[in-house]
Amino acid sequence: MRPAAQLNGAPVNLDQLTALALINYGHYTSMRVDGLRARGLSLHLQRLVQDCRRIFDAQLDPDWVRRLVRQALAEAPRSVVVRVTVFDPELQLARIGADAQPHVLVTTRPAALTSLSALRLESTQYCRELPAVKHVGLFGSLQRRRVAQRNGFDDVLFTGASAEISEAATANVGVIAGDRIIWPQAPCLAGVTMRLINQAVDEQAGTAPVTLTTLLGVDAVIATSAASGVRPVAAIDGIRFPTKHPVIDTLRNRYAEIPPEPW
Repeated sequence: MRPAAQLNGAPVNLDQLTALALINYGHYTSMRVDGLRARGLSLHLQRLVQDCRRIFDAQLDPDWVRRLVRQALAEAPRSVVVRVTVFDPELQLARIGADAQPHVLVTTRPAALTSLSALRLESTQYCRELPAVKHVGLFGSLQRRRVAQRNGFDDVLFTGASAEISEAATANVGVIAGDRIIWPQAPCLAGVTMRLINQAVDEQAGTAPVTLTTLLGVDAVIATSAASGVRPVAAIDGIRFPTKHPVIDTLRNRYAEIPPEPW
C-alpha cells in the first residue's frame, strides 16, 4: 500500500519534513475526495497555481499535481481528505529570498462519513497574514482555536477592530437573511466551497459588512469548507441560531448537486 504522505510522488523522508516544520513557508489546499472525484477540483488547482506564483514567484504545473494526487489515491480509502502542500525543502531560513523549486507533498486522511454537528464559535479579534492565501502559517489561527476550545467552544471566529466578521480558522462563515446568504465583506480566504455555492445559487448570494451586532438580526449562520461542506452554526459567543432552516437545506442540496470532477 502506498504511503499516506508522498513528496513529488515518492515516500517523504525525515529531512524533507523537517525543512517544512522548521521553515514553515509554503501554501496548500485541501479537499474531500470520494471515489477519485472532488467538487471544485479546477478551483483547487487554480488556487495552487496562483498561490505558488505569489509566494514563490514560480510556476506550478497543475497536470503534474493531478498525476501526483492520482498516484497517492491509488490505494487510498474511497472517501478521504486530500491535502496538497507546496514548499521548497531546500530553502534556508537566512536565505528565504533565494530562487525556489517548489515540491508537492500529498497527504491523505479518512473523511468523515456522517454529518457533523452544528458549530459553536467564539469571536476574537484577529486577521491572518495574507488572508487571501491559503498558506501554512497556521500558528495564529490554531492558537486562537485552542483558546476557543479551552473556553468550551468548537472553533474560533475572527473579527476586525470594529467587530466586523471575516472568517473562521479554516472555514468561511456566512449569514442567512431571508432567502439570501450573505458573506462578510472583510479580508478573508475565498474558499472553494463558498465559491461553488455562490455559483449554484447565483442571485441569492452576496457580500456585505457583517458585525457581531448584525448577528442579532440574522435568521441563521453557516460555516463552509471543502472537508465538511455546509455546516450550521448553533451559536456565536452568547448568540444562538437555529440549526434547521430552509435556506440551509437549499444550500446543502445545491452543493450536493454540483458534479465532482475526476482526478
